[in-house]
Amino acid sequence: MNHRANCLVVALGFWALANSPAAQAQGSAATRLHAVKLDRSALTSELESVSKLIETSSAARQIESDKSPEALAKRDQARASYKAAQAALAADDLPKASALLNEVRSLFFEAVRASAPEEVMAKKLEVDYKARLDSVNALLAAYQRVASEKESAPKGVRETVTVIDKGVTEAGKQAKLGKYREARLELDRVYLIAKAGISSLRSGDTLVRSLKFSSKEEEYTYEIDRNDTHQMLLQVLAGEKKSDSMVNKFLETAKELRARAEVAAKSRDHAAAIKLLEESTSELVRAIRSAGIYIPG
Repeated sequence: MNHRANCLVVALGFWALANSPAAQAQGSAATRLHAVKLDRSALTSELESVSKLIETSSAARQIESDKSPEALAKRDQARASYKAAQAALAADDLPKASALLNEVRSLFFEAVRASAPEEVMAKKLEVDYKARLDSVNALLAAYQRVASEKESAPKGVRETVTVIDKGVTEAGKQAKLGKYREARLELDRVYLIAKAGISSLRSGDTLVRSLKFSSKEEEYTYEIDRNDTHQMLLQVLAGEKKSDSMVNKFLETAKELRARAEVAAKSRDHAAAIKLLEESTSELVRAIRSAGIYIPG
């Protein structure tokens, strides 16, 4: 493999590592609840690392030399999001800064993929598929464990597990045909179903209260993650079938509640923001059910 390909293998390998089961497990608080305490000094260090990634890494140099219009456009979007992350950190909006840094990485590696040679991309797709399969299996096990911790069997768990199992089976069929991109998309769908299912099972019960958030702001960050997960799942489902008026009704209510929650959070009223976010997520659960996927909540 030539030097150009080697540079991109390193960069793409870094991206796969960030999305690997080990990285997922490190957030497990991600499976235990995606409640990650944000730290300003850690984010400052992360900001510096991301800057080196998008400006001076071998992958960044490759994007610059390749001159692919798509790659350069994605790189410029990553730079814009990076500047927004800097501004958010300066304004002490840690959740926004963290989310924007994730966006920067995602956009940058889209740029890397756009400039990658075909043989590197083929291997990358296979690696991505296997990493996501491990993540789905881990989340499915967590989902079943959380369900078993409930005093009474929650409605819809069996149906949700069946949907996830079918998705994994379908992805496996696609992978055997070498269609790793299609297989990964199917796994992404059931990954979101499992993640949303876990957060819905734990919403509002003693499992959530036992997390003992250090502050209302930390709990608000957790609820933002829950709400984002349900929104992403709904976007995936909307891409598979035409949304109906009922889905749109629930979605609009959810968006309104989310907006009110963000206003409350900016006013430092995190208790009110949390309540509004919980209501917003409940509306998203109703929309998801209307779109054909039953999840508890």
